[in-house]
Amino acid sequence: MKRFKDFTPSGVIPATLLAFNEDYSINWAETTRHLTDVAATPGLSAITVNGHASEVHAYSFDEQREILDHTLDDVGDRIPIIVGVFAEASHDAAKLAKMSEAAGASALLVFPSNVLMMGGERRPEMAEAHFEAVADATDLPIICFNYARWTNLAYPLETIIRLAEKIPSLVAIKDWTAEPMEHERNIRTLQSLSRPINVLSTNSAWLMASLSMGASGLLSGAGSIIADLQVAMFRAMQSGDLTTARAINDRMQPVTQAFYAPPFLDMHNRMKEAAVLLGRQDRAIVRPPLMKIPQAEIDRIGAALKAGGINRDGAEGLDLGGAVGIAAE
Repeated sequence: MKRFKDFTPSGVIPATLLAFNEDYSINWAETTRHLTDVAATPGLSAITVNGHASEVHAYSFDEQREILDHTLDDVGDRIPIIVGVFAEASHDAAKLAKMSEAAGASALLVFPSNVLMMGGERRPEMAEAHFEAVADATDLPIICFNYARWTNLAYPLETIIRLAEKIPSLVAIKDWTAEPMEHERNIRTLQSLSRPINVLSTNSAWLMASLSMGASGLLSGAGSIIADLQVAMFRAMQSGDLTTARAINDRMQPVTQAFYAPPFLDMHNRMKEAAVLLGRQDRAIVRPPLMKIPQAEIDRIGAALKAGGINRDGAEGLDLGGAVGIAAE
């Protein structure tokens, strides 16, 4: 299948989940059901697979290729597919990138190698070599995943600028910068370069504030559950309609607070439980070392979904077919 030509990552981009069977094999029927549901949301720019939300850390190269092939078969004719490139070694990242282009992906989301956790910010040439390996293997547009500083995998702004100058196919960053002042600096600086780099927020727990700083879009695992609210929020912020944005934010806030509560590593585990509670998936199974969350937490997620007015078909009273607006409650 041919990829969407001249695709530039911007707008609302959910990162999708992956369904498993009890033996931890991939449940293709439930995965197709999820992909089809998310991709049907009006107003999306793309969807992402093989990312954190789909537990990319826990599967092999062959599984990554199979997931991409299935995704393209299921929804690839209607929406661009962004593929995560999650690899420790640069040559493996290049191999994933080449495979993704051959399959029909439209862009790549390049994760940092965990090796860089041990002081990589002091050796920007290492990040540069990693991205050059990917760029040399493919012509696909590249999104740089910029982690939060507390992970020890964040790229200093100066390193991202250096990457943008040396790698023409780098067109966007997924910005997880958790400090609002630094996040805003990234947006203002990168989107004002002579060759602008789009900033896609992944600060889903404070999305309204993040978008108010001028980000070109968002790439978020929460979009696996509340993509429609994210589209409505992005449209409202783009049009300067703060009244509508605040109303949407009031509905998103209980859900995102439940998803992104400590411990942070359970965020996508919680999204799977939300999908089950909403009747969108049959089971919430994660591959170890991730484990099922306690029933008390599942109950809190259910209460958050109820508070946000979210049901099987999406956010109640939300119409994405025309002007953004929330029905009076």
